Order: sequence, then C-alpha cells, then structure tokens
Amino acid sequence: MDKFKSTIGQEFIERTKYQYSAPSDQEKELPQPPLDQELDAGKPVIDLPPPQELAIPRIDLLTAIENRKSTRKFTDGWLTLEELTFLLWTTQGVKRVTSRPATLRTVPSAGSRHPFETYLWVHRVEGLVPGIYRYKAIGHQLVQLDAGAGWGEKLSEACYKQPFVGDAAASFFWAADIYRSEWRYSERAYRYILLDAGHICQNLHLACEAIGAGMCAVGAYHDDALNALLGLDGKDNFVAYAAAVGKK
Repeated sequence: MDKFKSTIGQEFIERTKYQYSAPSDQEKELPQPPLDQELDAGKPVIDLPPPQELAIPRIDLLTAIENRKSTRKFTDGWLTLEELTFLLWTTQGVKRVTSRPATLRTVPSAGSRHPFETYLWVHRVEGLVPGIYRYKAIGHQLVQLDAGAGWGEKLSEACYKQPFVGDAAASFFWAADIYRSEWRYSERAYRYILLDAGHICQNLHLACEAIGAGMCAVGAYHDDALNALLGLDGKDNFVAYAAAVGKK
C-alpha cells in the first residue's frame, strides 16, 4: 500500500509540476504589490455611506437565486447612492485588512490576492454626476475619473454595439491588476482571475435582486477599445468582465 501511495504521489507531482515550474516573485521573496491602487491625483473623491448604515431590504437567498436572470431592458429609473454603495460593497467590499497584509472581502479570491479594480459608468445614480468612476475598496470611496459627455455611446460601441451597456443606470467594468495575483501564482494567475471574476459577478446578480434591479453580465467587448477608454494598458491592467445594471 505504501508503495502504491508513493507511486500515485510521484505521478501527481510529475503531472502537475509544469504548472509551477517558474518560481513566483513571492517565492523569490520580492515585495508584494499594493493591495489596491492609489487615489488618482487631483480627482474628486466621494465618501460612500458606511455598509452597516445601508437601509437595504432583506431578501431570502433562495428567492434571490431563483429570481436571478439576465436582464437587457431597463426602465429609466435611477439608482440611489445607497443602492450603488450596496452593490459595490457586496462585490468588492473590504471587511478587514490583515497583518499579512491582505484584504478579506465580501467575495472569495485565490490567496486573498483580490486583483480587481471596479470601474463604473454612472449614468443614473442620485447625487452623482454622470461619468466614469473607480471604486476605492480600501477606504470605501468613489473616485470621479471623467465627467465628460458621450460615455454611454462610447462604451456601448466598445461592447460590440450592445446598447444596454450605455443605457443602464450603471455599468460595472472589473479590471485586473494582474501582478497582484501573478506575484504569488506566476502564470497560473491568469486562470485564477477568471474564477475571481465569476465570484464577483454572481454576487452582483444576487445583490441586484435585493434592490429590485436587473443585471446582465457582459463578456463580449473589444479588449483594446474598452481598455483604452478606461485608461488601461491592456497588459498589466485590463478588463476581464463587465455587467450592466438598471431598474426592472
């Protein structure tokens, strides 16, 4: 039996060792990257309502799961700032920063690396000027990146002319800061960020049910065009998933 176990163990090592053949930067004892991106110099910053103070209706989890479906047609209703805050908190909220350091968030992430930054097209949200924003997860803030006109049309165009992306009350674009995961997992990070993106998007689907909103996940977009619009280089920082949210 011991010989059998030893043989099986050796076969497993041989079969999987290529996945970890290159030592990661963590194994090389290089310093880990920042846990999130710094505030953009000179850009307006909005403090969001504390998560524990949000007056969001309770909803049974099974009900949310059963009612969840993709929605591409929205009313012209507005989201409240509380509702947008709730969606941001349930998809990337930081519950605690550990001494390691690492962030413990409202969604799982491989190795607690949490590589995603949330960019937003804010179209109809009470109290916010329409434009492009970024959620600063550590600090629970919104950074206003650009309040210029025409963003809805440009984003819909980059998403292969899907009009609901620009027409939504708010559209989410999750951009991976890949080195946060790559530092630990080397090339395997590119697999893990896709799993992480799925966790985030499903949380958004379910959270939308609590506020009477619909949502559609978006994977069809022109990578270079969308990254360029959001000021991402497409190599170290790039969109991996998106979603449009609006009132049903």
